[in-house]
Amino acid sequence: MITMSKAYLVVRIKGQADCPYWATTTMTLLKLDKKYRATILPIKDNTLGMLRKVQHYVSWTEIDASLAQELIEKKARKGSYQKVTDADLKELGFANASELGTALSDGKATLSKLSPLKPWFALAPPVHGFKKVPRNYMVKRVFLGLTKNLIL
Repeated sequence: MITMSKAYLVVRIKGQADCPYWATTTMTLLKLDKKYRATILPIKDNTLGMLRKVQHYVSWTEIDASLAQELIEKKARKGSYQKVTDADLKELGFANASELGTALSDGKATLSKLSPLKPWFALAPPVHGFKKVPRNYMVKRVFLGLTKNLIL
């Protein structure tokens, strides 16, 4: 049986240069202030509308619990960029990273409501760059918008 995800993983692909004010404002509301920042958002009509508005600057895909758990374990940070420990997660009411990952992927929790955690994940650029495409396309354009196989 196929289960539908109830959350999106959203990654900002393009930077801040030549970004119009309305896109900058929308991405600030989505907690995507810098290039290669990622966040997990629940699937709602208003969230999907905001993503479609900035689809030329971000990429998103449905997230599962295992990917959410991996992001929390490797990239989640609290104040002053310290790694998140199991003690921090217990203060939030979650037993471990897998429980928080499941809650995030089911849309029951949001990163912006978990106060000591940063509402985003700081990712590194792709190691060998983006996938090669014919010359008449921009390389990053392939990965913008809703992407089924967004690999981090």
